[in-house]
Amino acid sequence: MTPTAGSRRISIFDTTLRDGEQAPANAMNPHQKLDMALRIEALGADFIEAGFPASSPSEFEATRLISRNMTSARFTTFCRAVRADVDTAVAAGGTDRHQVQIMATGSDMHLLHKRGISRQQAVDEVADTVAHARALGVEAVSVGIEDASRGEDELLRAIALGAVEAGATCFAVADTSGCNLPQEYAALIGRFRDWLPDAVRISTHCHDDFGLSLANAVAGLEAGADEVQATLGGIGERAGNTPLEELAALLSYKGRILSMHTDIDVSAMYAAYTAMREMIGLEEPRNKAIFGTYAFGTAAGIHQQGMLRNPATYEYVEPARFGRERSLLIGRHSGRAVLRHILDELQIAVSDQELTELYRAHIAERAGGDCEDISVLKDRLAGLLLGERLPAAA
Repeated sequence: MTPTAGSRRISIFDTTLRDGEQAPANAMNPHQKLDMALRIEALGADFIEAGFPASSPSEFEATRLISRNMTSARFTTFCRAVRADVDTAVAAGGTDRHQVQIMATGSDMHLLHKRGISRQQAVDEVADTVAHARALGVEAVSVGIEDASRGEDELLRAIALGAVEAGATCFAVADTSGCNLPQEYAALIGRFRDWLPDAVRISTHCHDDFGLSLANAVAGLEAGADEVQATLGGIGERAGNTPLEELAALLSYKGRILSMHTDIDVSAMYAAYTAMREMIGLEEPRNKAIFGTYAFGTAAGIHQQGMLRNPATYEYVEPARFGRERSLLIGRHSGRAVLRHILDELQIAVSDQELTELYRAHIAERAGGDCEDISVLKDRLAGLLLGERLPAAA
């Protein structure tokens, strides 16, 4: 996509390699993670989260492979606010092009019911772990504040200021439970922007429990965030995270209005997503934006009539731009217009009565309730009608 003068480039942080494993599917092995990391790097992502090295030997090995093979993007490791986790991350990936992300506990609910620690302890453990990472030679240290959307400002500000003093360079502000409205999340990001020095980056991390992860991420960008944590297909805990493909599509079409752009290669996203689905055994959804099986298909006769004349009548997002193909699905809601279109392409003239009979037999009363692609009906009619019109063999 071509940025407009004065548009702000949005950094993309892809967490597919970690959040993808939260889906009810197969976990990627280290070599599959490397494969996906290189695919995501080729898309143009700025940061790619390799995983959680301290959690298992497999995650450690994945981080080691990714750190040695990526060439343009930076990689990030996920760590708790524990020095040993950072030690393990650095042992796996070194410090070159390595961003360590340290998880902070951002709400009293989590402090009380999950951690069993005080606010001051939460502030101190993050600052200590950030300082330890910087002492090991890690130049980029991000603090991911879990449940920030339900946190009190006094706690959030104390974590932010303590971590900055210790050397943090980025903050990921998480709507962990997906509870925020866009205006609520924008206000939260705005407060962090006020608290933090201009040089410190802010990243969105939005969950999709209300279907608002994309809207919240965009609201966060408008409020001053620099980066979006996203995943291919929106894969993540529960309802998922901000989908990379939807964000990239939105910036492709609405970037001028937002004065934002990203360098993500939108034409290659679907191939990368398909590879990921095959790795983790995830079926393709039917109706998901951009990546859904029928995202660029329609079975409605009224839509089909318009699209046959000009696809733009019902197609604002262009499938070819995203490595997809348009499909017209023939079913009982299809009209005669699509049948006339097929016959015109086959250069077959029929009477009104014949058209009515063909519509009855092949659309309105066709056996089985499933839709079929227009190409299937075209082939069937070609075989039936052209065959009848061919001269008999000598």
